Amino acid sequence: MNESELTAILEEAGFSPYQADAYVALLELGSATATDLAEESGVPDPRIYDVLRDLEKAGYVETYEQDSLRARVHDFGALQESLDERATRFSRAVEEIERRWEKPRMEESVVNVVTRFETVLESAAETIENAENQIQLTVNPDSFETLRPALRAATDNGVAVNLAITTDGESESVPDPETVADVCTEARHRELSSPFVAIVDRKKAYFAPHEGSTNEYGLIVDDQTHAYVFYWFFLTTQWDNWEPVVASGDDDAQEYLEIRYCIRDIAPLIDDGKTVRLRVDGADTETGDRRVIEGTVRDVIVGPDHVDLETTPISSYGDRVAIVLETDDGTVEVGGWGALVEEVEAHRIVVESVE
Repeated sequence: MNESELTAILEEAGFSPYQADAYVALLELGSATATDLAEESGVPDPRIYDVLRDLEKAGYVETYEQDSLRARVHDFGALQESLDERATRFSRAVEEIERRWEKPRMEESVVNVVTRFETVLESAAETIENAENQIQLTVNPDSFETLRPALRAATDNGVAVNLAITTDGESESVPDPETVADVCTEARHRELSSPFVAIVDRKKAYFAPHEGSTNEYGLIVDDQTHAYVFYWFFLTTQWDNWEPVVASGDDDAQEYLEIRYCIRDIAPLIDDGKTVRLRVDGADTETGDRRVIEGTVRDVIVGPDHVDLETTPISSYGDRVAIVLETDDGTVEVGGWGALVEEVEAHRIVVESVE
């Protein structure tokens, strides 16, 4: 390695150009006066004293008086340690670059794991505030208070909110029903501690273990298929088994976010010969475009057997569920979340009349 290459490497290691030139020259000279070192290294005379002072401060050289100021290279250990550390860091950087280059890449992550519950809560609040259609939410009283402004904004925008409030049965109590009713469509009380769960517009989901969990983490999911798993968890463990504390409205204009509840209520009416008229706001299963239809219920489909639906838990509706509507444009089959064989995936169902 020639002199210019050595000085270039020292500059990469943090030396200034004058420091690198002076240090390499001092290595050749062994020891030298400041004047001789300036002449040998090419460092201007007025600058050589500052350069030596900085090199001495870093532990690379030492100066001493002997008729005039002289300098010599100090113990090489300090510089060796610094260079070895940099070499190790560069080596690790190469390994990390190689690992990141070779690992499978996801163009867009749909599941993010975070370590702080506050991160989950803050992200959920922003998404709830900007929701367009519906929200399913499980919270304890403290988290409810934190999210109440976001829920207020959502309900003001006409978003339907199913709210499950959980308490530990000891120190926590359910918020005032009037306060709860102001920011939701329907609310239920779960008398057990529970994870935090939020599903917004059937697209985004948030999850964090309950406070007693040994592991603190959170999940932020941006995918409809993954969100459905959290929705089913909410429906069967956080919602269906618990009594309402805030009702969902008048029976004459009953609204449903879940097709299974609608079927459970209207199937006995159909069996009794009643005429039930529905309005469905949903999406076309082929194009994904929004589709709103109105019609009279001609039939309901609930797997192979739908006897005694009124007493059957929603969790047992695991087979296909659908409503057959007779509309002005013909017969249309309406399914629930993730509908495939039906023509419309229902997001909201309103019972317009029962005759």
